[in-house]
Amino acid sequence: MVPEINYWAVLLATLSSMVVGSIWYTPKVFGTRWAKLAKVDMNRPGSTAVVPIVVTLIVSFVTAWVLAGAASIAWHFYDGSYLLAALGTGVVLWAGFTAARFITHDAFEGRPSSLTVMNIAHELVTIVVMALIIGVWPPAGTV
Repeated sequence: MVPEINYWAVLLATLSSMVVGSIWYTPKVFGTRWAKLAKVDMNRPGSTAVVPIVVTLIVSFVTAWVLAGAASIAWHFYDGSYLLAALGTGVVLWAGFTAARFITHDAFEGRPSSLTVMNIAHELVTIVVMALIIGVWPPAGTV
């Protein structure tokens, strides 16, 4: 079975990750604290952000695509609400892959636990927003 995917929802979910990140890491929200904990120079030239932004767009698309496919499979398996399937799938995938891996890597790298919590919380918000978009805009003919 190939899962049905609404690519418009995937594209919107991809862009939503940029919006969430732009808000999350603004200096008035968590940006200043994140930069201090992660030892990132916020005064570096803006041109140094081009590659990370392009990488973020690519991996955000992959994340949204995988989430949409996994949500479709979960919806077929459990039946019921497509939105709940997307949200549940997103949170489970976040906990099992994203949060767990961040915690492991940050522990070995000796990063402050407050930085780990801030980063995995950002990822949770990003995934939940993506799941909401994917969940309210299921592929045509599925619901």
